[in-house]
Amino acid sequence: MGKSNQVHTVICLLLLLIFWVHQVQGQQWKNIPTNIGSSFRGLSVVDDNVAWVSGTNGYVGVSTDGGNNWSFNQVKRCEQSDFRSIYAFDDKRAIIANAGAPTYIMVTGDGGINWTIVYKETDTAVFLDGIGFWDDQNGIIYGDPVDGRMLLFKTTDGGLSWEQSPMQSRPVMEPGEASFAASGTAVRLTGKSKMIIATGGKTARLLTSANKGQSWTSLATPMLHGLNSTGVFSVAFAGDKKGIIVGGDYKRDSFSKDHVFITSDGGNKWTAPVIPTGGYRECVEIINATTAIATGPAGTDITYDLGIHWQPLPGEKQFHVVRKSRSGNLIIFAGGGGKISVLKL
Repeated sequence: MGKSNQVHTVICLLLLLIFWVHQVQGQQWKNIPTNIGSSFRGLSVVDDNVAWVSGTNGYVGVSTDGGNNWSFNQVKRCEQSDFRSIYAFDDKRAIIANAGAPTYIMVTGDGGINWTIVYKETDTAVFLDGIGFWDDQNGIIYGDPVDGRMLLFKTTDGGLSWEQSPMQSRPVMEPGEASFAASGTAVRLTGKSKMIIATGGKTARLLTSANKGQSWTSLATPMLHGLNSTGVFSVAFAGDKKGIIVGGDYKRDSFSKDHVFITSDGGNKWTAPVIPTGGYRECVEIINATTAIATGPAGTDITYDLGIHWQPLPGEKQFHVVRKSRSGNLIIFAGGGGKISVLKL
């Protein structure tokens, strides 16, 4: 390489560094004290005012002022439950589902003060991983495979009742393949009928449906896999083509190989970033056409070119999930030890 090329490369790197520093300095973090020892993995951000969290010890919280203040309730007779899945419609109505047995799907219409069981399962093989809705009436809850096929429930009445999908329309899972309930973002519902579910374990792939789960297509990924602690933990797409997957091995938090990939053709081909995230991440959330955030217990990263280059956010650790409001710009993080933070870009 000639001297002029070397100088040009150094100048480009310095300009990129200045750009990143400027971006980082423009961020405003606010850590919210909760005094709740729950580990939060469920997070639903409705708009710039309303957000809900859920987690261990049966705790569910709601904020109506943009995440600055929270009201928590411990669901009665569910003090040992881990509510990893939550979907909120507004400040009054929400749905929660716990991971593990006995399995409960519950709804509230009064801001989380009272909850009604709308589905119960005592089979210890049932483990629910995530929840999503296309609109106010139509949604799904999915879980690890039972009898070789992914568990899938559907609702057409806003979550007041749930029906298990017929066996023949549920995806066939490979031996040792499952999904992760680490952040509730291994499932994404878009448009009027499209669904994407990420898997891990012995294989790591995306299962996609264009007709609300009546038929499925499998997309292979290069994500780290082979062990029950490895795979795709979270997926996010900006439109139909550009997407990001994150994951890795939750037993090796800082392992920095084959844990983040990007696609520009809808998931048919995947490439590694030029600069990856700092290691295993449990959640990725796309903020706008160019910005995305990935987080996990070991750290948080941000990208301004949709996954090609990632920049660590210093000191921001112990999170499991990050979500942007479905309507608005509110960004909230939640994690272990009752940790909740609000980010303004």
